[in-house]
Amino acid sequence: MVTNDKVISLNTRQPFHPGLREQPVRSMKRHAARIISITSGKGGVGKTNIVANLGYQLSRDGKRVLILDADLGLGNLDILLGLAPRYNLSHVLLGEKRISEIIVEGPGQLRILPASSGIQELTHLSRDQKMSMLYELDQLLDTVDILLIDSAAGISANVLDFSVSAQEIMVVVTPEPTSITDAYALMKVLSTKYAEKTCRLIVNQVASEQEGREIFRQLNLVAQKFLAIRMEYFGCIAQDENLIRCVKQQRILSQAHPDSAATHGFRNLARRTKALPAIHAPQGDSQLFWGHIFADGVVSSKS
Repeated sequence: MVTNDKVISLNTRQPFHPGLREQPVRSMKRHAARIISITSGKGGVGKTNIVANLGYQLSRDGKRVLILDADLGLGNLDILLGLAPRYNLSHVLLGEKRISEIIVEGPGQLRILPASSGIQELTHLSRDQKMSMLYELDQLLDTVDILLIDSAAGISANVLDFSVSAQEIMVVVTPEPTSITDAYALMKVLSTKYAEKTCRLIVNQVASEQEGREIFRQLNLVAQKFLAIRMEYFGCIAQDENLIRCVKQQRILSQAHPDSAATHGFRNLARRTKALPAIHAPQGDSQLFWGHIFADGVVSSKS
């Protein structure tokens, strides 16, 4: 979590919630959870669908998956999945609920932390609000194998704070020129302002695997020339008419059409996610991970 050249870890044990300040700081231990932020430079690229279907595939493979809808002011993951949560993250930030009390069950044993929609104030959280929510979230990490963060699109501080707090950053792009341009802009900010060293690219809505790899090649060529960030091709998702129908029906594609072309792509993403190497140290100087305790819960970013 980045705020004014500071980074706040998802795994900080300092009690940031106002109601918890008087409690002693707990001893730090390494969580087993892998934290993955899935983001995009442009909206409308299918990012939330990728998060939902990747989570479903990982859950089917026996992983305990929690999805955080981090599009705090315009969250729609619950709508996509046909859920109707009574509470959401706004109730946590207002101190009305603990984060464990707002979790809703999704398809395939997915667990969802729903965001609110139409509350503009949540798009401009204070440092204390962000730290409070991260502390609350930290309490859940012992109960999950994988935390997927469905961030909002763009390069605002709210978006990037969640992305750089994760162990892995995956950027979703489509073959559209505007999507490619905005993905590069996002990676530029991650590299120059947040000192991120690596991000993985998922190419959505492709006509073929070849098209996906070609888009990666083009973006990677520019990134290698102008940015200090290493891109990795993580996979692609085929165009699939079934996906449009599932969105209208509020059903998850991987469950409704397990043999479709897009579902095959989601299955490949899940396989590659499970095969990611264990992380023993931060990717870059802008991140904190397990076992790193700082007195005030922050560390300076080298940007």
